[in-house]
Amino acid sequence: MICTYDSHAGYPEPMNGLVFHIVSGDAFFSGGCLVVAGLAGPLSSTPVVRRGSLLAVVIGLVLVAASSTPLPYWCYGLLASTMLLWLVALRVPRWQKKAVGAAAVAWLAAMAVEVPYHVAPKLKPVSARAMTVVGDSVTAGIGSDQDFPTWPEILRREENVHIQDLSRMGETTASALKRLREHPVEHPLVVVEIGGNDLLGSTGTAKFARDLDALLQAVCAADRQVIMFELPLPPLHHEWGRIQRDAARKYDVKLLPRREFLSVLAGGGATLDSIHLSEAGQQAMSRRGWEVVGPVMVERSVTGGRTSEFR
Repeated sequence: MICTYDSHAGYPEPMNGLVFHIVSGDAFFSGGCLVVAGLAGPLSSTPVVRRGSLLAVVIGLVLVAASSTPLPYWCYGLLASTMLLWLVALRVPRWQKKAVGAAAVAWLAAMAVEVPYHVAPKLKPVSARAMTVVGDSVTAGIGSDQDFPTWPEILRREENVHIQDLSRMGETTASALKRLREHPVEHPLVVVEIGGNDLLGSTGTAKFARDLDALLQAVCAADRQVIMFELPLPPLHHEWGRIQRDAARKYDVKLLPRREFLSVLAGGGATLDSIHLSEAGQQAMSRRGWEVVGPVMVERSVTGGRTSEFR
């Protein structure tokens, strides 16, 4: 889907740079910068500059739309209203400077709102070298046909982490919720990698919102930290990301930026079919996962009657 297949290597080729730029959400910033750069063009007396600036605005808006950045509705409303004012001001010279200023401020504010979602979250130290993983086939692998370990298994073996692995092939948010009711969370740190099958399947956004809310309600607790992978979103799928962010905000869940997840999928040979991780991809995911959770894992030992902690 995202990568092209290389028949010589047997694995998908590395993801196209433009595709990565768009699906990761980075295109929102490049597009926003193009829009801001082009806003003042109509003030120029040079026809080439005016035409070039209008082209920059158009390309910028296309990139922003394709990035599926799930800004709050009010933020997109502000951008739309200031851009409409800017368009009107193109024919009213005395309004142009104010319209350019208003639109530029709105775009800069929107980018400032989005920046925190592109920074890896900070976790607090946990009391046990253990975590629970809730996921689909990206985490669980492709079943009995897979002859290499998944990334939770790699962390268990290489980092001595006790893992309750509740990930299953084909899991949706609804089926993950059912599994959680049968197997309650055991550990103070939970990693949630779910929603891809909902997005690519027949689940509607309203049902996804209900199921994700119920799932996070089931895993969240006062003494527990939860981190969730943001879904890499195809163009014009803003609502899926907005649902994730709203639910994460409601339950104080940390979000791992989608570019972090996508950077693993994007590597050459990292997937079997552009989605499911190969052996190299599982290794890469385990390394990225450990970079996030490893610094907060506290291991306890007893020496000479005293309890010490080390990482």
